[in-house]
Amino acid sequence: MKLLLANTGSYPRIGDSPELQLLRRTIAAHDRGEATPESLHAVEGVLTKAALKDQEEAGLDLVTDGQIRWPDPISHLAGKLAGIEINGLLRYFDTNFYFRQPVAKADIKRQDGPLVLSEHEFARTHATKPVKPVLTGPLTLARHTIVEHAPYKQLEPLVRAYAQALAPEIDALAKAGAEVIQLDEPALLKNPRDFSILQRALLLLSKHRGKAKLALYLYFGDPQPLYERLQQLPVDILGLDFTYNPKFIERVVSAGSQKPLGLGLVDARNTRLEDPAAVAHQINRILLRVKGEFCYLNPSCGLEYLPRDRAQAKLKLLAEIRTRTKAGAK
Repeated sequence: MKLLLANTGSYPRIGDSPELQLLRRTIAAHDRGEATPESLHAVEGVLTKAALKDQEEAGLDLVTDGQIRWPDPISHLAGKLAGIEINGLLRYFDTNFYFRQPVAKADIKRQDGPLVLSEHEFARTHATKPVKPVLTGPLTLARHTIVEHAPYKQLEPLVRAYAQALAPEIDALAKAGAEVIQLDEPALLKNPRDFSILQRALLLLSKHRGKAKLALYLYFGDPQPLYERLQQLPVDILGLDFTYNPKFIERVVSAGSQKPLGLGLVDARNTRLEDPAAVAHQINRILLRVKGEFCYLNPSCGLEYLPRDRAQAKLKLLAEIRTRTKAGAK
């Protein structure tokens, strides 16, 4: 079985060097009306290329654009949809990051222009490795939305509306050549009763993936209580966070997996570096129980929660871990 190295999604947008402070300064200038949208876009492009370079130099097989152009995981998508107004700041799960909260004022519909397709195409142009586009999933978008539009007072119609808005984007990304398209649904682990609602939304979205593989990534919580049910979802890859429950490894080894896994064994929210030999040992145990030709080793969630130098160290650690596994042994 192949063990491929991948980034889970985000990458630090800000750092200590003058170059990495450029984005912060440009955003502040833009907010004051002293920088144009074009100049901000150009700086974001510079930082996107830097994020791609860091991932490639670390030896990753599948990279992301680092979500450098995303102000946050919610408003970056929801704010591009008709029927949505963007409200004030709210903490994103239990992190020290914030998002601008969408307010559903009317029917949610796509407007002219892509959600992330142009960002993906920019990254593909400047990458030497395959690029994985990432989308926040419909349940997580819905769970972070204030509802003022009566038809969305129940959760499922709101989730379905977001799924219908995301479906053409998945279709466009697949047609643009994306090999893997990732949907992030951390809200499911906080709201496991929403499982059936998400399952129906994923059934809609999976019909639009074309030749691409659809990956569902869950983090910010323990996936063990839902593990067997997750295997039933209409996705091709399951990305799971192993950092919340040390016993979760034993559940996966015991139950196995019918789907390739994204192994979130490297903690993307802790600056401490894991013992590569210990992680490799656990990977060897897991791979024996997974059906398919490959799995991914990736951080437990996006890396934006770490200082940039520690994020780089975590990426390099992935490669060191792989060399110690049976899948990476020469």
